[in-house]
Amino acid sequence: MAYWFLRSEPDVYGWDHLVRDGTTEWDGIRNYTARNFLKDMQVGDRAIFYHSNTEKAAVGIMEITRRWRPDGPDEKWASVAVRPIERLPRPVTLAEIKTEPRLARIEVLRQSRLSVTPVRDDEWAVLLEMGGL
Repeated sequence: MAYWFLRSEPDVYGWDHLVRDGTTEWDGIRNYTARNFLKDMQVGDRAIFYHSNTEKAAVGIMEITRRWRPDGPDEKWASVAVRPIERLPRPVTLAEIKTEPRLARIEVLRQSRLSVTPVRDDEWAVLLEMGGL
């Protein structure tokens, strides 16, 4: 199983939207590196749902439920399907992520403009710990 960090603006599509819908297509990604990460995802992988822009916090855990498929009319982009697993008992803010030494190498800090980044096993454990799981 692999772990991922997926970002979305909460006023566009947030955690509560995903819980309401039960599943969604993680689409609209228009960056080649992020697209390639989507193509690497496997069914059963887990992802952090991160509210970007206004909240800047990890808020929940999702599961990848379908591998990538083409997204858009030219089929050069990719999307995956996700479903909610559980809300983090405590949101983990970007400020907390930045100050946690065990997360010094996390890709979301190195590639801060990407909406999709991988998370290493040890980083995943730290994020869950910080989120109260």
